Amino acid sequence: MTPPRNRERTAVIGALVGNSLEWFDFFVYGTASALVFSRIFFPEVNPATGLLASFATLWVGFLTRPLGGLVFGHLGDKFGRKNVLMATLVLMGASTTLIGVLPTYQQVGVLAPVLLVLLRAFQGLAVGGEWAGAVLIATENAHEKRKTVAGAWVQQGSPIGSLLATGSFLLVGLLPDEDFFSWGWRLPFLASVILIVVGIVLRMRVAESEEFLESKRAGNLAEKAPALLVFTKAPLILIFAMLASIMAISISYFTNTFMLAWATGPLGFDRQVILNILVGASVVQFFTQLAGGYLAQRFGRTRIILTGLGIALAFTVPYFLAIQMGHLVFIAAMVYVSFGSICMYFAVFSTFLAYAFPANIRYSGMSISYQMCSALIGGSTAFVAQWILTTSGNNPWAVAVYYAALTIATIIGVIGLHIVSSRRPIETPDGELNAAPVA
Repeated sequence: MTPPRNRERTAVIGALVGNSLEWFDFFVYGTASALVFSRIFFPEVNPATGLLASFATLWVGFLTRPLGGLVFGHLGDKFGRKNVLMATLVLMGASTTLIGVLPTYQQVGVLAPVLLVLLRAFQGLAVGGEWAGAVLIATENAHEKRKTVAGAWVQQGSPIGSLLATGSFLLVGLLPDEDFFSWGWRLPFLASVILIVVGIVLRMRVAESEEFLESKRAGNLAEKAPALLVFTKAPLILIFAMLASIMAISISYFTNTFMLAWATGPLGFDRQVILNILVGASVVQFFTQLAGGYLAQRFGRTRIILTGLGIALAFTVPYFLAIQMGHLVFIAAMVYVSFGSICMYFAVFSTFLAYAFPANIRYSGMSISYQMCSALIGGSTAFVAQWILTTSGNNPWAVAVYYAALTIATIIGVIGLHIVSSRRPIETPDGELNAAPVA
């Protein structure tokens, strides 16, 4: 029998590696949508409209994430976390690799963007079931005192995936523009097939979630569809969970997609310079997330989450003042402060959200709330920010209001979720189950 500590370590490593590869696939698309897709798939419109169209295809992946959350959440709550995570990894890898071999608009006309949208939709389905499952298989296999840190390590998949995605485009960006736009941009997508094989091998070694197995042995699995119980028995928790998820999703696409396009477009900065800054942001994210996880284990999840969000809100004005001044070093510093503080919240948020729901509907509850937020708010961040910028005549303060509103809405959601999930029991057909305190 595998010793509990080894089981815990294997679960965290397997979840982290697989989650990193899934986020690499998802973030590669975001980077390409800012740098490439408007030119390759929408060449018949002006650059600003082409960029909006490119960001709209980015959003498609978020629109299908709730469906992935419903389907894979149901399967994960009914039959276990491990096999579902294998399926999501394969689906994501296949979709990303196929994007790398798509024909261009010049070759097949409108069929090219249609196929792009279809494959982006499959990416959304995969990540819709991946994130919650990866968090759960790590935290549910961890000792009670290490659950928050285990969840924080899984969240490291985001900066690792972002580093891999941005780094891959830094390398292919060294090519002459003609080569970059003809075939170089495809290489990061094609690399996915190799990375996914590595992820599958590692995940095969991961044991099923101990908490799920205990619920199964006790006969406490949901008799009805777990997703239905989330809507009927925990609607208020669901609403606050969606609000609390906003900046966990929005920040990456605001920084790595919208800001990338803004900085290399209207602000006129060199593409490689901005990509280097974003690589630095991923490094900052890696360390601030670890700090957030360990601090939350000691001082409480809610305190660290609100501290991180509060710092980001306080630095909104300096952030956009730097953009208005066009000072590159000032912009980089503000990106690192704002992004890093929100990443402290992001690190803790996974466990915070997981234990807002009882074990028998936890996969569904996490997936539905997080992915519905991604479809309705988070996934549209780059599109809405670009629309605000375009219609305001490149006014940074118009975008600043939007950024602050997203942060405030997240804070409201966190406070509401903390209060409701800590005090209100959830009735299920299996009896009354109290959600674990999220503090």
